[in-house]
This record gives sequence, structure tokens and C-alpha cells, in this order.
Amino acid sequence: MGWRLVLNHRDDTTKFDAPPALSNDSDGYRPSADEPFMNPRQQAYFRDKLQAWKDAILRESAGTLSQLQLDSLREADLTDRASSETDWSIELRTRDRQRKLISKIDAALRRIEDGEYGYCEVSGEPISLGRLEARPIATMTVEAQERHERHEKVSRED
Repeated sequence: MGWRLVLNHRDDTTKFDAPPALSNDSDGYRPSADEPFMNPRQQAYFRDKLQAWKDAILRESAGTLSQLQLDSLREADLTDRASSETDWSIELRTRDRQRKLISKIDAALRRIEDGEYGYCEVSGEPISLGRLEARPIATMTVEAQERHERHEKVSRED
């Protein structure tokens, strides 16, 4: 499916790329600003996109669990063992982040069912289609998110 998990070793953050345009969408549909916002077709598009993203994460997690069960930390050399333990620690931290991401995907799917998907939870305004394409779990417009992050930064500095 062309998904990527990018681990940035410098700051130990993980970024999960949102799924690309649906490859199983035979007519090549992409939401457009020329149509009514969050019409049934757009809702179906984002529902499919979110579900595909969730399914890919779950498949990847299952692969990690299988690999954990197959591999054991039996390296005789202490340095090799420490390296393996560090690798698995990073992998398990990544899976924990993915578990949290799945809960955000589930919340987005619920918002679609409730008719609230695509609207800012702060202002109630539509979230841009470009933002939803890039981050289908977004709950705020870019402006509201920036205000929220500035407020968080000020709160942390106090």
C-alpha cells in the first residue's frame, strides 16, 4: 500500500504518513471544493481512507507481534543483546504511538457517523479538504490548531 513509518532518531519522534489517495477507488474520485462540503461521497471517501489507514496499522502491528514471538534475545554478546533490546524498545514505543493513533482514527470514524467530521471542534467551521487529505484525523482548522499550540506553549512556559 505504499505506507511509510518514519522514525526520526535525532528527536525520537515518530511520524505516521496518512494513507495516499485510495488505490481501490476505481473512478479516481478526490474530494473537491466545487462540491457541497462533507456530502455523502466525501464522507465515504474519508471513511474508506481512515479504515484503510487503520487496517494497515493493525497489519503492521500483527507483524511486529509475530516477529517478537519468533525472535528471542539470545545473543551471547552483551553489546549485541543491548542493541537488540534497544531496537525492540523503539519498536514497542512505535506500536504504542500507533495504538493511540488508532483511537484517533476510531474517533474520526465516529464523527463521520455522527455528521460532525470535517468541522472544527472549536469554531465549527469546515476544515479544509487539503488538511483533511493530509491529516484525516484533524479535529481543528489550521488557525484553531495554531492558536491551541500557542496557548499550550504559553501554558508550559508559566
